[in-house]
Amino acid sequence: MNLDLGDLDLANVAIWPAAARAIVILFLMLGVIFLGYWFHTKDQLVDLENLAAKEKDLKVQFERKAKKAANLEAYQQQLAEMRESFGAMLRQLPNKTEVADLLVDVSQTGLASGLEFELFKPQGERPQEFYAELPINITVIGDYHEFGNFVSGVASLPRIVTLHNVSIAKRKTKDSPLVMNLIAKTYRYLEQDERTQEAGK
Repeated sequence: MNLDLGDLDLANVAIWPAAARAIVILFLMLGVIFLGYWFHTKDQLVDLENLAAKEKDLKVQFERKAKKAANLEAYQQQLAEMRESFGAMLRQLPNKTEVADLLVDVSQTGLASGLEFELFKPQGERPQEFYAELPINITVIGDYHEFGNFVSGVASLPRIVTLHNVSIAKRKTKDSPLVMNLIAKTYRYLEQDERTQEAGK
């Protein structure tokens, strides 16, 4: 069949040959599909991709939270243990009235170890976030064995005392014992009103 486009009358499409009508219908269908995709489906596909990415993120968050929820009982038990441990450590910090007794304990430990005190000078309290630090400059005279006994005795005190800047040196004369310089620090828990006062400074 020979189809001449010049013979086709746009005003009377109904009498066109079937092949011409099929081609026009095909082009119209393709045009409608393209316009539908361009103005409607394209944006929906972008939204679908965004929602798929969001779904992936939400799944990751869900899995992370599900793991936390599965371990919630263990976390609560661990938190209770930490609170108990923290409470035990707080009980090792002296209060205001016990600081003087602790200073006596440190000096008595040195004397019991056979050391001779050349300097025992408590410094001023240094408030921190929830505790106050009380450094003590100490200079003692003795030998290595006595120094070891002193350090061991301080470590076994019921209250927390830490030793810092430890240095041991020979004295100028040969027969003289050794000299140990150190800073012993003890700590005191600050009460709520003291913490508030420090925060206000």
